[in-house]
Amino acid sequence: MQIFRGFHHPQLAKACALTIGNFDGVHRGHQAMLALLKNEARHRGVPSCVMTFEPHPRDFFAEQHQQPDIAPARIATLRDKLNELAACGIDQCVVLPFNQTFASQQPQAFIEEVLVKGLGVKYVLVGDDFRFGAKRAGDYAMLDAAGTVHGFDVARMNSYEVKNLRVSSSAVREAMDRGAMQEVAQLLGRPYAISGHVVHGRKLGRELDCRTLNLRFSHWKPAASGIFVVQVHGLTDQPLAGVANLGIRPSLDASDVNGGRVLLETHCLDWPASLGAEGGYGKIIRVELLHKLHDELKYDGLDALMKGIHKDCDDARAWLAARI
Repeated sequence: MQIFRGFHHPQLAKACALTIGNFDGVHRGHQAMLALLKNEARHRGVPSCVMTFEPHPRDFFAEQHQQPDIAPARIATLRDKLNELAACGIDQCVVLPFNQTFASQQPQAFIEEVLVKGLGVKYVLVGDDFRFGAKRAGDYAMLDAAGTVHGFDVARMNSYEVKNLRVSSSAVREAMDRGAMQEVAQLLGRPYAISGHVVHGRKLGRELDCRTLNLRFSHWKPAASGIFVVQVHGLTDQPLAGVANLGIRPSLDASDVNGGRVLLETHCLDWPASLGAEGGYGKIIRVELLHKLHDELKYDGLDALMKGIHKDCDDARAWLAARI
């Protein structure tokens, strides 16, 4: 999949079949929409294209109005969203910066400047609640009428349901907030996972006899947090079982190297000797969160923290053994 920041690129196809949205999580509803998009693109002989946004529009408005609580918890990082779009077979993805200029753009200007002149759309597929342009003034009827004028087809896809539940990013977030990871996997069509480069940390895990693989995130408000049973992909040919902490590590003070930033710390229950003690650094790994053990806890000192970690490892082993 080709990825473009903005749509002013000579390598960008001059015509496409397009869908537009945040696609947070790329859940089963998104996947159904992307499958339909690919089919329509193939019939027209043009590439399939997804337009998405970074930051999330609600992140932008939360910062603009200084109301951080209105920013949504995010299911996926941009890296993971792009990886899932690629796995769905999309040909190209346009990532637009959601800023004041874009937020102020009138719906008709968006149609003419972005869709027609910028992307040369031949087909546009949107969801049943799609709105666009300044103050969300644009709707499906306006887009459909513009298609008649400019010569592109417009279609709208209804909601996708699993077991009478409408599949949506909001439903995924709600299940993640409850720690219902099996329900999350049903909504996503796969286990929930986070990927990234393994970075150096404080090396506290060595003191606790519990080395960890650290993924650090600068600007991300994850929809899940706590202690999880996980599988780690990317270190060896086979996934490695482990236990992970996703959050801000409340037992450590603010002067810690992570400074209160979101961190995914993963301890592999059985570390392969072939990797060596330093073998994880710099690798890109994918960590699947299979089962939530509990929320993050604040421990009173390193001894209590060590006991808590060892209990989590024992509980993770027990859950994995019962799953076989």
